[in-house]
Amino acid sequence: MVPVDSPQRSVVDQPAVRSVSADASIERVAAELEIRNVLARLAQLADTGDTDEYVSLLTDDVVWAMPPNPAIDLAASERRGRDEIAAGQRERMAAGHQGPGSNTMHMVNTISVRFDDDSNESATAHSYFMFWSSTASDPTITSIGRYEDRFGRTASGWKLARRTITFG
Repeated sequence: MVPVDSPQRSVVDQPAVRSVSADASIERVAAELEIRNVLARLAQLADTGDTDEYVSLLTDDVVWAMPPNPAIDLAASERRGRDEIAAGQRERMAAGHQGPGSNTMHMVNTISVRFDDDSNESATAHSYFMFWSSTASDPTITSIGRYEDRFGRTASGWKLARRTITFG
């Protein structure tokens, strides 16, 4: 029980570890929201199949590393650059693993974003994902895992620079 003469302090009332201006704090929150929106949009575009918009969210030199996924019979791969990643998305759509008509859905959650330094030019996001199949009839989690994503700020906004996927 808390004594009456000792009022509770919220996390907001706690002294900061270091002094940060209000403008810098707002900029950092805006950057984090943009990164979270990129994560969400990538998942949505994997399902809708808009490959051009999908790769527009990636840096030119992006790296996408995925271990084998026996749940959908995919071999391990490491793709580099927008063209290779676009080809990978098209291959998965052609095989019916994702995209329009596949009745699949990517869901991303439990996201944390950390900036690499005070410059706000790069960040790392950790998140969990679930990949659902048979969403129109008998929704089933086909695979589950983690994304470790590196982001960079570009002239046109935050972009995914590297994704490392782990299952389980």
